[in-house]
Amino acid sequence: MNTFSASGLLLLTLFSIPCLAQNQFVLSPATNTDLVGSNSRTYISREETLIDVAARYRVGYNMIRSANPGIDPWLPDDGSKVLLPFNVILPDAPREGMVINTAEMRLFFYSKDEQGKDTVAVYPISVGRRDWATPLTKTRVTLRVEHPPWYPPESIREEHASRGDFLPRIVPAGPDNPLGEYLLGLAIPSYFIHGTNKRFGIGMQVTHGCIRMYPEHIEELYNLVPINTPVAIVNQPYKIGWQGKMLFLEVHQPLELDGVVQEGNRSGVIKKLTSIQQALPEILINWGRVDVIVAQATGIPVLVGIEPHSLTDFEFYQNHIQPDRSDWLDIIE
Repeated sequence: MNTFSASGLLLLTLFSIPCLAQNQFVLSPATNTDLVGSNSRTYISREETLIDVAARYRVGYNMIRSANPGIDPWLPDDGSKVLLPFNVILPDAPREGMVINTAEMRLFFYSKDEQGKDTVAVYPISVGRRDWATPLTKTRVTLRVEHPPWYPPESIREEHASRGDFLPRIVPAGPDNPLGEYLLGLAIPSYFIHGTNKRFGIGMQVTHGCIRMYPEHIEELYNLVPINTPVAIVNQPYKIGWQGKMLFLEVHQPLELDGVVQEGNRSGVIKKLTSIQQALPEILINWGRVDVIVAQATGIPVLVGIEPHSLTDFEFYQNHIQPDRSDWLDIIE
């Protein structure tokens, strides 16, 4: 491992957060961090696809594909190393109840553990397809149903009928029910957070506006979420966050809605970073690296700046943030 990669790994280790489970983390004010989770690696065989790997590790397909742009998602080279993107910046939203970021296709659930500590659980999801977008709004949980039947709306029955697939008016609970085993209803009529009977579609724009989760994840969430839990649904294709005195940037591809790809991220990122630099004039930002991150949109948090408090901090910037080096992305490992 080269010196830069080792420094990156050491940096992420020093600022790591106590972990409850692979997707659950303690949030402590003392850590001063907006990031949770740690990336991992696995290997893929030529008999597998990235969808297989995503389902095995319960990662969203959108995330694993964006994080591995050099791997053919359908015909990977045998033995290719795959990045598992578990490191994430928390959305810019109140940390209460559920926050759903449609752009990255993740759900964040904030709660307190048995010791009264603030925690967050992070889940990959599927969201509304291009012509049936998940609404951006503030709402709340109004219903909890185990083994829910599905009453397909007339519009969905007509859509299926046009393809020769005639749906009944009621689909009972069971293996043929696309809602899965658990359902959380929202105050928005006809919109739900639910499981699935097809685990290979998580991390895609494929639903009729509902939030779809892996069966294991919706069961876990169902057992954590009470009625009246607040829910904020946002669209944040880029996120900026602090980990100690280090500033990180995470960029996702904008969603395509109604056949139109949403506005690019660069202007918003530049505006946000500029406002941070105006508030903290001493902060050092590598703007060239920012441009690369925006262009690549891998969905991985990458170090872009530092608020130096010592000569050591400034030397770290000179050695690891400022240089235009082809291997700087190693820090995400």
